[in-house]
Amino acid sequence: MKNGEHEAVHGGSESERAMFHPYWPDVDLDTLRVKFYQLYIAVEQSPAATAITDTEGRIEYVNRRFLEVTGYSREELIGKTPAMIQSGMTPDHVYRELWQTLRSGRVWRGELQNRKKSGELYWEAETITPVRDDSGRIVRFVAVKEDITERKRQEEELRLLASVFQTGQATLITDSEMRIERVNQAFTDITGYLPEEVIGETPRLFKSGRHDKHFYAQLWQAVLETGHWQGEIWNRNKYGDIYPLWQAITAVYDDSGRIRHFIAVFHNIAERKRLEEELEQQATRDHLTGTQNRRAFDVAMRKAVRQAERSDNTFSLLLFDIDHFKSINDQHGHDTGDIILKRLATLVGQTLRSTDLLARWGGEEFAILLQDTTAQGASIFAERLRQQVAETRLHGLAVTISLGIAEYRRGDDPEAILTRADSALYRAKRSGRNRVGIADTHE
Repeated sequence: MKNGEHEAVHGGSESERAMFHPYWPDVDLDTLRVKFYQLYIAVEQSPAATAITDTEGRIEYVNRRFLEVTGYSREELIGKTPAMIQSGMTPDHVYRELWQTLRSGRVWRGELQNRKKSGELYWEAETITPVRDDSGRIVRFVAVKEDITERKRQEEELRLLASVFQTGQATLITDSEMRIERVNQAFTDITGYLPEEVIGETPRLFKSGRHDKHFYAQLWQAVLETGHWQGEIWNRNKYGDIYPLWQAITAVYDDSGRIRHFIAVFHNIAERKRLEEELEQQATRDHLTGTQNRRAFDVAMRKAVRQAERSDNTFSLLLFDIDHFKSINDQHGHDTGDIILKRLATLVGQTLRSTDLLARWGGEEFAILLQDTTAQGASIFAERLRQQVAETRLHGLAVTISLGIAEYRRGDDPEAILTRADSALYRAKRSGRNRVGIADTHE
């Protein structure tokens, strides 16, 4: 024992006899000291934090566990009151009830949220017992405390889970090994799976095949490093349908910092995605022909230039319009003109690769972005397209087109390429129409 502790046990024979006389009235002082020491050792080594105060609440003794929990030393505590560990989080009426109970001679039991020397909050379940002398007068209080911080955390977690489960959000809870432990009704509504069909399984059951390994690696890296991830993910339901979700995944930790659970909360965003796609199409599509509009084509051109600048790849721009289109409108009406524009767009679209882009540039003029294509390759394509249009009657009418080609040159910006393609188209028109013009290399 440390200096002072031994003296506290063996000193003050009268006080010792007075304290323990009710329990061992016929025991001699030496035996009493042995029993006192045995009791001291039991309390000192108890896993429960223990404190003894006088009737004014001034601390007379604390055991080793009390010091471990609070972070204070005995010197800092003796003579002080438990107010020094109060957090300010416990309502005042709890303390009023506590003191009313103790001063009436009854045992008080309750839960208090206290604060360690470090500032960390913690919860304790306390039992405080009045100690009486021979005359029945209360002379001390003994408080035995159990740290219930983890229990409180779990209770709060369960309350949160209960509130989440009662919302319209689909919720899935797994253990640390990703085995599913609980799901709610909203989960079943979205996925089609009943709880008994997924409990014990892992979320791999829902993989759509739409995301690669890198996607999942980044997702779990975020969860493990920050405790959270949220974003769009595509899953597969019980019936094989693939659908988009907005999902948040949160890691739940124990007091030692180990992950105990993962909680995934998600909702179906298929309708939102559909509306977004409709809005995107309205913003980037030509309403008459269904091709990309000029705005979308401008974006694609800038992207193509950036990619070409970073690589050895090239691309070509092809501009074309319908010859004598004004005469068609004048002779057959604008409705016929619109039909011809739509059918021409369909015809041209069928000749393109998936990497190419067709847009209505304005009026009867169209633009094509031919990826990884030189001017020579573009001219072969343009000539074939010119012949195909000339040989096809659109809405019963013979129609021809004129085309202009410009290939990307290092240092070009989109405007420079467009200017050269437009000049080539103008030369084709001036040369008699139904022709392909190629921009000069020196332009």
